[in-house]
Amino acid sequence: MNQLFRRKPLSSTTLNEDNDGTHSLKKVLSVKDLTFFGIAAIIGGGIFSAIGNACFSGGPGVIFLYAICAVACGFTAMCYAEFASRVPVSGSAYTYAYVSFGEIFAWIIGWALIMEYSIGNIYIAFSWSGYFTNLLDTFGLHLPEWLTINYKSAHSIFDNNTAFVQSINDYLSNKATLVKDSALSNYLSSNEVKESLKEGQNMTAILQKKATSLQNAEGFLAWKNSPLLGNLKVIFDLPALMINVLITYLVYRGTKESKNLSNIMVYIKLAVILLVIIVGFTYVDIDNWTPFMPNGFGGVMAGVSAVFYAYIGFDAVSTLAEEAKNPQKDLPRGMIYSLVICTVVYIILALVLTGMVSYTELGVSDPLAEIFALKGVKWMLFIVSISAVVAMTSVLLVFQMGQPRIWMTMSRDGLMPKKLSEIHPKYKTPGFATILTGIVVGLPIFFTDENLILDFTSIGTLFAFVLVCGGVLMLSPQSEEEMEERKGKFKIPYINSKFIFPIGFVLSLILVNYLFPTYFSDIFKDVVANIPVISFYLVCIVMVVLAFVKRLSLIPILGLVSCCYLLTGMSTENWSWFGIWLVLGLIFYFIYGRKNSKLRNSKA
Repeated sequence: MNQLFRRKPLSSTTLNEDNDGTHSLKKVLSVKDLTFFGIAAIIGGGIFSAIGNACFSGGPGVIFLYAICAVACGFTAMCYAEFASRVPVSGSAYTYAYVSFGEIFAWIIGWALIMEYSIGNIYIAFSWSGYFTNLLDTFGLHLPEWLTINYKSAHSIFDNNTAFVQSINDYLSNKATLVKDSALSNYLSSNEVKESLKEGQNMTAILQKKATSLQNAEGFLAWKNSPLLGNLKVIFDLPALMINVLITYLVYRGTKESKNLSNIMVYIKLAVILLVIIVGFTYVDIDNWTPFMPNGFGGVMAGVSAVFYAYIGFDAVSTLAEEAKNPQKDLPRGMIYSLVICTVVYIILALVLTGMVSYTELGVSDPLAEIFALKGVKWMLFIVSISAVVAMTSVLLVFQMGQPRIWMTMSRDGLMPKKLSEIHPKYKTPGFATILTGIVVGLPIFFTDENLILDFTSIGTLFAFVLVCGGVLMLSPQSEEEMEERKGKFKIPYINSKFIFPIGFVLSLILVNYLFPTYFSDIFKDVVANIPVISFYLVCIVMVVLAFVKRLSLIPILGLVSCCYLLTGMSTENWSWFGIWLVLGLIFYFIYGRKNSKLRNSKA
């Protein structure tokens, strides 16, 4: 058991280049490059796709969730920055866990980061495909529906739409029949139907139009018209697959080339987002901000996966430590600068979106395009589509760079096969690991869908963030004198949490009980469903005790607690899938990683 928790010495993580350069990466990244990589990773699917579902769930009040996530990520970014200044090597949270918690936790984090970088890129590839397909349509180029959607989504849409159309036909054949189909019931009471009735259309015409729309949906047509390979329908997202191949090739060729392209794309998407905010502001109707939280705070928190996903990316900068010119100073700055810039952009854009149209109109995969379509600003549709393609290409690029470097670091430690740590002799990139990442991203494109990937990615990343904050608590100096010994490096300001955190926790309980009198009683009405929430409060109680006894640094505690709180917004199903993923990872570790661990063998 002691071997499982054996920690990697800080001294062994320093950067060492081989004489022949076969295991070293080129140092080509400045603080500006790292900041731009952070922005490139953060601003992508979160703005051009996920923000729509977040606004649909929480209404204008979703800005509170963006603020909560920003605070959580801000505390976490400082913890990442502290680690990055001490351990300036590739590997991100994996390496940080290795030096603070031990090998088994390092493995779990490394396995979880596969969810963030590789599996997260699948969601971005799907979103990229949607905007790219729309862009092709504007030029009169139309791909068959069975080449623009994934198999699972097409099947689901076909089944759901077929059932909905049947409900419409049953309703029209006998209008006196009680409407039992929930989807049809919701539609009959929707604003869309009410507006159509006001315009003088009768119910029969409205429902016939809806049935036609359902049968012309992309997924419905894809399933209906797809060719057959034996008994299997051939349906896959070709653009998503192709962009994965192209990005993998670019990352394989070199960091410098990737850096130059990334910087250009960041300039473009920031300029376009600024244009969207300026143009959109002229269409804002403040009446759309009432009610501010139409579904209550529960509705706001229901969008946690989508909102937190929008922040995933700043930590990817830490995987580039080995290619940074001055990692101990530039990495922390790059992460924090990119996070601050993107937080401001998110909050302003969320207010503009919910101000332009009702939040009920934003539950789509391309919200920025949708709002300008509703307002009839056609020239912006073209610009938004181009910028979305550029933005999500940059996200794919950064995440596709991050994953190989984590595998490379795990391979150097013996926890992954040696092949993954090989550096290409010409391009100085982890060549084999990059190709493997492309395969890991590419294969699921054929059989999975966006929603599962979004939740799966968010829970894995939050889990990693919690351990990073906890790791800093185990490493951080506990006094002002000790902090002075680390001049010249980034240091988290030490604030003694002995009294501040316990008092703050008690006051927060009193405030919650005052504002929401039934909150705590409701939790215990359904204990099973609220296990994540109950677990959160147990963690807080433990941290209160540790803060008082150990005089821990306040900022890492706040980062850990805030990330744990965000985890309570994940559904039980998400936790189940995450549990299965961890079990698979542990099986691999005990079969291969534990036996081949260099740290274990060096101590044998």
